Amino acid sequence: MRRHLLTVAAVAAMVAVLTPPTPGHAAGSSPALAWGSCPPAPAGVERDPRQQCTTLQVPLDYRKPQGRKIDIAVSRIPTAKPGLRHGILLFNPGGPGGSGLDFPAQLLPLLPTDVTDRFDLIGFDPRGVGHSTPVTCGIGADTEVDLILPYPTPDGSIDRNVAFGRQTAENCARLSGDLLPHITTANTARDMDRIRAALGERTLSYLGYSYGTYLGAVYTSLFPGTSDRILLDSAVDPKLVWYDMWRTWGPAIALRLPDFTKWAADRDATYHLGATAHAVEHTYEELAARFDRDPLPLPGLTVNGNVLREITRSSLYDDHGFPALAEVWQFLAESSAPAPVSAGSPEVASVLREMLRSRPAAQQVPVDNDIAALYSVVCDDVAWPREIGTYARNVAVDRRVFPATAGMPSNAWPCAFWTSRPTEPPVEVTDKGPRNVLILQNLRDPATPWITGFGLRQSLGKRADFISVDQGGHGVYLFTRAPCANDVATAFLAQGVLPARDAFCPGQSPGDVTGLTTTPRVRLPGPLG
Repeated sequence: MRRHLLTVAAVAAMVAVLTPPTPGHAAGSSPALAWGSCPPAPAGVERDPRQQCTTLQVPLDYRKPQGRKIDIAVSRIPTAKPGLRHGILLFNPGGPGGSGLDFPAQLLPLLPTDVTDRFDLIGFDPRGVGHSTPVTCGIGADTEVDLILPYPTPDGSIDRNVAFGRQTAENCARLSGDLLPHITTANTARDMDRIRAALGERTLSYLGYSYGTYLGAVYTSLFPGTSDRILLDSAVDPKLVWYDMWRTWGPAIALRLPDFTKWAADRDATYHLGATAHAVEHTYEELAARFDRDPLPLPGLTVNGNVLREITRSSLYDDHGFPALAEVWQFLAESSAPAPVSAGSPEVASVLREMLRSRPAAQQVPVDNDIAALYSVVCDDVAWPREIGTYARNVAVDRRVFPATAGMPSNAWPCAFWTSRPTEPPVEVTDKGPRNVLILQNLRDPATPWITGFGLRQSLGKRADFISVDQGGHGVYLFTRAPCANDVATAFLAQGVLPARDAFCPGQSPGDVTGLTTTPRVRLPGPLG
């Protein structure tokens, strides 16, 4: 996971000369990198004092390598054991739209020394994100969460979502139009290879979570010859990007929610949500319906049914979030609707905003960058259906079959109204290339369900091994107490050892971790992270 201090402009230039200028290769010379201090760290991130940062310029459009350049912010933490060094390990935390510049620093305390001794750890902000050349769609910091993720209104109407999507697509084109067609997964993969070449490295190892699994699969498909050890955790099915991928959230939440309702039922004496899993689920359904009718005003936040649904959905990503979710349900169950603001409601509102993953404007410039980058990638990668009736019909079905998510996963995003068309077809992910990919997948992942991980495994064929883990939540390696899967992943990164065949691993139960006083949890960004 760590990165090489060597800067070899001659090697980078040689790689450029020998690499043909096709869309699949990062053509052109890679300049020497000038390492220095990093931008100010986000709140709560503690950096290793060895971390350095730099900026690499890459083509905005790889079809025009001598044309406009954009910036890619890169970080490195060199190995403390140069004599054991194997190479570089580059990270992506997911999203799309997640900043990865400080992801190595966040994972460093969790990574085994077998890994950190052998790699320089490399982070980067993908194109369009953070300290790389950013995109914006002018979305205000106070935009309701049930517009950002398109929850229908309580009667099932998607008119409000359609209006928001159409206006947002127009704003994205107006404010970031020259960038938008090129903020794609394939171009980010090409940027990764530029990073590798600029570091003077022959190969690149990679750890990607969530959306980062698709990015890693695209990278190793475009650049099989420079791919070393590719670890993909909580996987996207490349055949489903992107609308059909979002639609898997309905069944994924339906499979994951019982983990929480059983956990809460076992603690009914504390939370009073119901003595059985069925009773707890009934409490949730009643609360959502109640706040559909009568939203609860809190300082800086109004809780309606969709806010409750999104708080619940995002809290299911991690077993450690169960106590906070139970406390929120308990608070809401004990509130009258409409309710006067109680003495403790400012603190409750703050907790709810954090659970919704809202970020202070000061942490992002532009303030909507993570959302705008998310939209840019998923709308630029592939064309979405344009017929509004398609979304209305799918939402109506999902509201009946998967009521916990109320039709949101099948609704229209701004992509339905995107003003630019994809500049190229999605990269085909196949079994062509070396056997050097390990996929980790939880059985009850609420964001990238097991079936999408298996879909990636099918696409990669003999190139990959697939480890299924009997647990819920989003993220396996370093994120859960699952020794079987973690040990396999560490052996793969440190030694390049793949299992002989696909395997099934036991996992943790929520009760194993929710009582712990320390929670070694790194938050994955975005709806997939």
